[in-house]
Amino acid sequence: MAYVQIDDVRLAYDDVGSGPELLLLHGYPFNRSLWAEQVKALSGTFRVITPDLRGFGESEFSEDVSTMNRMAQDIARLMDALEISNATVGGLSMGGYVVFTFYKQFASRVRGLVLADTRPQADTEEAKQVRTQQSEQILASGMAGVTDAMLPKLLTPETVTKRPEVVKQLRDMMLKTKPGGASAALRGMAAREDHTALLPQISVPTLILVGREDPITPLQDSEKMHDKIAGSRLVVIENASHVSNIEQSAIFNTELSSFLDGVND
Repeated sequence: MAYVQIDDVRLAYDDVGSGPELLLLHGYPFNRSLWAEQVKALSGTFRVITPDLRGFGESEFSEDVSTMNRMAQDIARLMDALEISNATVGGLSMGGYVVFTFYKQFASRVRGLVLADTRPQADTEEAKQVRTQQSEQILASGMAGVTDAMLPKLLTPETVTKRPEVVKQLRDMMLKTKPGGASAALRGMAAREDHTALLPQISVPTLILVGREDPITPLQDSEKMHDKIAGSRLVVIENASHVSNIEQSAIFNTELSSFLDGVND
């Protein structure tokens, strides 16, 4: 693990392997360890960089709202510090929201996109209200209540029943999240812009992955992205919910590795 100073915030990140660069951005309310299986599988061939987004893991935060715009600028600054001119950039869920924002601002720095269990739309008014309520709940009571409410949506019922080690991995990750960082990110997600109009402008190779049983960013969202991003590839991962990269890591890694080989030919 290493750190980079960005203004008044210190960001933590891992930088493993050598070869073409791949940046992977975790979802909410996780940290860079979400990508442990991908780092293990891919770092023999690629240089895999996994930051803790501001307010998560071992990264600091400085404001009440961590906007997707600010997180995208953090990634650009991290690439500057690592002397990376361009890379394949991927994200899961909230990480995907940051990826859309990053592409809009820094398209010339993107060789390829990986969009996992995410969507381009902004929040509805109802969803914004839910995020505000969750933000207040977290600041008042910590992460336990939100963790218990989210876990059944993150994993398939089969995984919850038969793979307690996966449930524990996610629960531990979520409970370690700083309440202030989680709250700031919730407010940032609620304020994010709609990137649907950006999709037809995406001109780099794009891989879309989604768990068939994902209730948070359902399959139809990924199908709509696939329709609007020319030349994109859609992979539907069976027996997986919202964290498809963990539930079905072998399939996820095979598809991602194959895609990266094509991007970096």
